[in-house]
Amino acid sequence: MSAWLRPGMFVSLCAVAVVAGCGGKRAAAPASAPATAPSATAPATTGASTAPSAGALQAEAQSAATGDIPDNQVFLTFRNAVADYSMKYPEGWAQNGAGGRLTFRDKNNIVRVVVLKRPPATAATIRRDLAALKGARVRSGPQRLTISGAPAFKVVYTTQSASNPVTGKRVTLLVDRYYLGHAGKEAIVDLGTPVGVDNVDAYRLMIESFRWR
Repeated sequence: MSAWLRPGMFVSLCAVAVVAGCGGKRAAAPASAPATAPSATAPATTGASTAPSAGALQAEAQSAATGDIPDNQVFLTFRNAVADYSMKYPEGWAQNGAGGRLTFRDKNNIVRVVVLKRPPATAATIRRDLAALKGARVRSGPQRLTISGAPAFKVVYTTQSASNPVTGKRVTLLVDRYYLGHAGKEAIVDLGTPVGVDNVDAYRLMIESFRWR
């Protein structure tokens, strides 16, 4: 060590050297492990829902006026490859939903098909379903009948829409509900139309066209 270095300077010079060394080239920090995103696998699309039932249909108070389905209406066949059924519907109606829950709609003319995984309905299970329908008023049923050669049930109920914010009026929807069971699945078909609109023939054609695949 040179004579001109005073006591204590060696330590200081070493500290400076260390700092200078850090400033010249920093040691790479250990790479942190990449964050693992939680799995976001979408549930597989199935042909039936595990929901206990289907809610009541509701009209839209602000929807334009609905008229009768005309006698010359063209019907197309909708084939649901996921839920394994087919049914006719009026050409031009909007389709919404997929798989086990699908709706066809023209203003407040509404047809909905919900396919559930559960045993065939009985009068007792249907009454339990109806008791849970919020805002619905049952008018008749359950009635036993045959649809396309298979046993089924029919129920009729009504619901009221929310008040129109401008006119304050409500739309009362008259709904024919059908329960159709097959191979551990059950289709609940609701065909709704505003009171005063006559869609009896068209809706009969639609429900009688229902076929399990």
